[in-house]
Amino acid sequence: MKKYNIAIVGASGAVGEELLRVLEEVDFPINSILPLASVNSVGIEVECQGKTYKIEELTEDVFEGRDIDIAFFSAGGSISAHYAKFAVEAGAVVIDNTSHFRMDPDVPLVVPEVNPEDIELWEDTGIIANPNCSTIQMVQILKPLHDLYGIKRVDVCTYQAVSGAGKKGMDELVKQMQDFFAFRLDESEAKAFPYQIALNVIPQIDKPMENGYTKEEMKMVNETNKIMHSDIAVSATCVRVPVLRSHSESITVTFKDGVDVSVIEAREALENFENVKVIDDLEKGEYPMPIISTDTDYTYVGRIRKDIFSENILHMWGVADQVRVGAATNAVRIAQKWIKLQEDV
Repeated sequence: MKKYNIAIVGASGAVGEELLRVLEEVDFPINSILPLASVNSVGIEVECQGKTYKIEELTEDVFEGRDIDIAFFSAGGSISAHYAKFAVEAGAVVIDNTSHFRMDPDVPLVVPEVNPEDIELWEDTGIIANPNCSTIQMVQILKPLHDLYGIKRVDVCTYQAVSGAGKKGMDELVKQMQDFFAFRLDESEAKAFPYQIALNVIPQIDKPMENGYTKEEMKMVNETNKIMHSDIAVSATCVRVPVLRSHSESITVTFKDGVDVSVIEAREALENFENVKVIDDLEKGEYPMPIISTDTDYTYVGRIRKDIFSENILHMWGVADQVRVGAATNAVRIAQKWIKLQEDV
């Protein structure tokens, strides 16, 4: 079996570290790894599959002569905007985990369970974009339901963990909780978030847009339809909550006019969909929660119920580890599908 030379841009960050874990867990066919980051992280050692690698500085010419096959980028949109082209020019396929290329019409935006066929478009630019974490787990739930009934509209409220803001977000929540129990919460600074996050929820993620939505909310609107090749009406409200890891979503799906949805059929479609797990027994208190999804590679769905007033509306609750399912795991799954595509040629 052929083995591949991998580069990880942002190797010292939360997603970069998770990429290394996922690559090892799935026994990815690795020949060597080139971990890259800013000059501040140079020399730090990372491990994968029993081998140790030292982080090197990301530069414009670091990819030259390294025979990199796959380059994972997870160091921020501005970094991808500047450096991705150098990886492509050196012969690598770039799997980008930032928002920079997502809505580029020439760059495929891929969730392998939903639109694996779009990976074939990678040759146009040499880049495959990884969607927003909240979008990934939502479309994994929407896809089997759309195939079953046809979706007209989606209304979603997200409850997003602080790790969505990286290590600094997690550190800030932990520090504020420590300050709370030490009776000095009023002295804590809010740096990662606009307000105190401990014991609070913040109904704004990312910059406000002219239409009254935030940039994060519009990502879910636009990315959903690009991935699903659809024209579904999507409205999102994205909220930051004091949870360390795993995003939760309350999803209301309106199907096409005249559809009489069946909870049993919907549940069966979800149970049979790749990498989705149904936990749905309200009487026994069984439903998805962040403590269930964290450190797993599944999107969990439950609280599946039909609307009281409309036959064509279904409500549900979805949870997934956004560092894995919403970032690292999705990127590795893209790479696995890309490899299969090369081998099938």
